[in-house]
Amino acid sequence: MNVRNFSIIAHIDHGKSTLADRFIELTKTISDRNLKDQVLDTMDLERERGITIKAQTIQLNYLSNGNEYVLNLIDTPGHVDFTYEVSRSLAACEGALLLIDATQGVQAQTISTVYQAFDQNLQIIPVINKIDSPLAETEKIIQEVTDILGFDEEEILKVSAKDGTGVKELLEEIIKKIPPPNNDNSNNLKALIFDSKYDSYKGAIAYVKIVSGEVTKGQKIYFKNTKSQQEALDIGYLKPNEVSSSILSTGYVGYIETGIKNLKDIKVGDTITSIDNKDDSPLLGYKESVPTVYTGLYPVDSDKYQDLRDALDKLYLNDPSLVYEPETSAALGFGYRCGFLGMWFSRNASYGDYSRKVRKGV
Repeated sequence: MNVRNFSIIAHIDHGKSTLADRFIELTKTISDRNLKDQVLDTMDLERERGITIKAQTIQLNYLSNGNEYVLNLIDTPGHVDFTYEVSRSLAACEGALLLIDATQGVQAQTISTVYQAFDQNLQIIPVINKIDSPLAETEKIIQEVTDILGFDEEEILKVSAKDGTGVKELLEEIIKKIPPPNNDNSNNLKALIFDSKYDSYKGAIAYVKIVSGEVTKGQKIYFKNTKSQQEALDIGYLKPNEVSSSILSTGYVGYIETGIKNLKDIKVGDTITSIDNKDDSPLLGYKESVPTVYTGLYPVDSDKYQDLRDALDKLYLNDPSLVYEPETSAALGFGYRCGFLGMWFSRNASYGDYSRKVRKGV
């Protein structure tokens, strides 16, 4: 199977988005006219701060030795507060690129993310980035990687995502080292929902990896966790925009649109099966998130309580690490107690930007 599913994992600001840009440029996935820096960073805050918050998926088509390969890249956040995004992305992959800055070396988050990849038995390719920088200490960092993470020196690749040095060789190494998706030769559909989003016109859209079987447009499907039956109104690939297709087969990553308006009918980590095989055992998802920061959200106008609930439902589709439950206050009335991961909200000056997204239901 000429399919490779992989993520890029690293500490914040080690060059993940820049390397993704070079992959996109080299495979000509996006035309030169539409190509821009940080292609996969779609949020204004991501582009403003130069960080990745939301995991993004893109399908790359690459020709190697006369064979065409489909490379599904899931770009992941590097900040420790978005670890749950990383864990969900790794669940849809067979391999990962461990990216390490040649000027900064192995950081705490580097170790954290690589252990997540080890836990999921992924094939890891260690990569030293920014070797073109005058501050690079490439040989010293290679020694760090071998001593701390246990990789052999000969398996560590050296690249510059900024000028493209070594990127083509890295693509060849992905094809060579990362295994194709497991094929159990089963015709029974099983798809893992690793992400989702809400569209005002289309409803909830599930991002899935097809673990076995296939799904076709118009097929009746079953969500194991919520026990709901839906129809696959549209399916396709992410390039990075949604490109419709008539079928999604084993090993492929794509989206399924069902027109779900009741947002509780879709849950990240759930298994999608066909109606005929809805009694099959579900796929193993990943650990549920455990909030460490809590806050109370209350509408200024009590008549807007329903709007607040709808907005939180929509936000949950984009960030399933969010936990919320109704609560009341004698002073503020009806609202929600919300749990988040990490301390990002308390120390980031753009908390207001994020809270405005909650109110708008983004």
